[in-house]
Amino acid sequence: MKKKEMVFPLVVFLVILSLVKAQPLENCDNNIGNYTGGSTYETNLNNLLSSLHSDIDPYGFANPTPGESNPDPVYTLFFCQGDIDHDSCTKCATDSVSKLTATCPGYKQASGAYDGCTLRYSSRSLTGSVAANLFLYMWNVGNATNVTQFNQELGTLMADLRTKASKGGSRLKFAAATRTIQDFQTLYGLVQCTPDLTEQQCNNCLLNAIAQIPNCCDGKKGGRVITWSCYLRFETYLFYNDTRVLELLSPPPPSPGSPPPIPSPPPPHLPATGNKTNQSTVTRIVAISVSTVVGFIFIVSLCFIIIVISRRSKKHKKKKKNSVIPEKPIEGLDLSAMNDISSTEIVQYDFKTIQEATDDFSDDNRLGQGGFGVVYKGEFSNGHEIAVKRLSRENGQGDQEFKNEVLLVAKLQHRNLVRILGFCIDGTERLLVYEFLANSSLDRFLFDNVKRTQLDWQRRFNIIGGIARGLLYLHEDSRVRIIHRDMKASNILLDGEMNPKISDFGMARLSVMDETQGNTSKVVGTYGYMAPEYIMQGQFSVKSDVYSFGILVLEILSGEKNNNNNNNSFENGEEDMLSFAWKCWRESRAANMIDPILRDGGGSVREMIQCIHIGLLCTQDIASDRPTMASVVLMFNSFSLTLPVPSEPTFLLSRSRDNNTNNMNSRVSEESGLIRSSDGTKTKSEQFSTCSDSITEVYPR
Repeated sequence: MKKKEMVFPLVVFLVILSLVKAQPLENCDNNIGNYTGGSTYETNLNNLLSSLHSDIDPYGFANPTPGESNPDPVYTLFFCQGDIDHDSCTKCATDSVSKLTATCPGYKQASGAYDGCTLRYSSRSLTGSVAANLFLYMWNVGNATNVTQFNQELGTLMADLRTKASKGGSRLKFAAATRTIQDFQTLYGLVQCTPDLTEQQCNNCLLNAIAQIPNCCDGKKGGRVITWSCYLRFETYLFYNDTRVLELLSPPPPSPGSPPPIPSPPPPHLPATGNKTNQSTVTRIVAISVSTVVGFIFIVSLCFIIIVISRRSKKHKKKKKNSVIPEKPIEGLDLSAMNDISSTEIVQYDFKTIQEATDDFSDDNRLGQGGFGVVYKGEFSNGHEIAVKRLSRENGQGDQEFKNEVLLVAKLQHRNLVRILGFCIDGTERLLVYEFLANSSLDRFLFDNVKRTQLDWQRRFNIIGGIARGLLYLHEDSRVRIIHRDMKASNILLDGEMNPKISDFGMARLSVMDETQGNTSKVVGTYGYMAPEYIMQGQFSVKSDVYSFGILVLEILSGEKNNNNNNNSFENGEEDMLSFAWKCWRESRAANMIDPILRDGGGSVREMIQCIHIGLLCTQDIASDRPTMASVVLMFNSFSLTLPVPSEPTFLLSRSRDNNTNNMNSRVSEESGLIRSSDGTKTKSEQFSTCSDSITEVYPR
């Protein structure tokens, strides 16, 4: 192998390592007010932060406090990950000050977590206060081979680390260790609290973080759970600086004047006294043998690594050569943004590769059809299964959906969101490649008289909870606030264990964190799931998704479509599920709308009725009356809570269809509007009638 060929894969390897650094996460909190330019607070803040790097102790912690007579004081708390050396920690402090003040100008309280350090400042004292609100999950995409055994070993390791870290002193609450697991693998773990916490506070913070591992990374080889006051990480490879960890966790040297340590007794196989020459000879033999073995292992390992990296490099070159963005751009597509995406872990596939994986997009591999294209099952030559969405060029909305799903979904990481693996651009072809989920979509089970028998109460409750957690992540916990705008049963995919994953982000919209609502001239979504303020005024917000979620909950409980006019389960001629649910609730017979499979399956009817209650709270007419997804998740996690009484849903779409069909038709664009029915087929806008289920564009007044 030539020297040049050896150097290149090593450079590629280093570049790949640099891409896995955590993205910064920042929170600007205006709950305690803002400051103005030139104020005393700004002066104190600048003075405190400018000298922060010099206040960091040898353990990477700084908590400078203002003087007692200082007016309008500023309090700061800064700490570095325990295995980071002091120079790197100091640089991280300088960088974090610059980034956080630029992101949160004028805020008296702000927090930022960066690659290796965390900075917080406030007009209130931060010492000893636990800020354990979870703001980030990260996980290794690899799966453990024996999940049960892996989780047992992980639990034991985390419990041991939690105890050691919480018992740390007032300068360092940090622990790292390893544990041998199945197949002679090593599991590495690290936990840390800010050292200003008490032993009990640190213990509780880490307990809460460890309890989140099933939500974050159950069955994965690695993961992180991070809060402002503590965090944990585990992997099956060495991810921390073990030299620095050894320095931190080793006992301190004896102080001057202290008695010398008592020497350990000699090993039983060596005599305590005797011929020194023999002892020296034995020592030399052992040293030479160990050195020889270690040197041999090192050389073999180095050769193996070079060979593996070289092969990967050749594959990377070949893939890059066959996977290039075309010189002729697609109309309306921002190729510069696509170039940014292709530099991350998302892959740009060659069209021929996808064509071969799907058997030239054969009908036998067709999984279904949505409003913007057909979805096919595919399988790569290595046996890895994928799902491929082939976007249709007949609809002008395809370009926008393509950009949305690639540029938006690629940045989202949550176990209840479908994961996009890559994309392909080839002439007029636009393909999106997703992870393959064995059980297709929720509607295939829920609305099938045979398959829905597989959905007992425990599975349905888990599906509801997973959807709620996924929406909460989109609304509050992701780096940007995302409004899905098309929550429905067909957009909930199920993996092999019936875990739900939210999909289809082609209609999603970004929203800044303090924006309460947005407006659009084009209403997109599916009838029956769309909130009244969205249909009538074009106003959308996170509460629009909450409304759709409420309808979805009622569908899961009843096992029926929300707008099925031929449904025998809706009594007394009721036209839709929402009106039927409200009538049953008002007359204290909510159990009547529960799917008979659930009523007869031994599940808790009380829990089911409370879920109907939550669904009705989510579908109230006035958006501000609906709960947030954070409140909804709390309601599902604690059935002992006393819930508010929902208001009557007066806006019932199917009721108003007969009376207001002409009004609804007047808001549909006959030039560019297309109507999507529940089966995904398209008709011209002039064919709109009272039995239409879905729309792609409605122009509100």
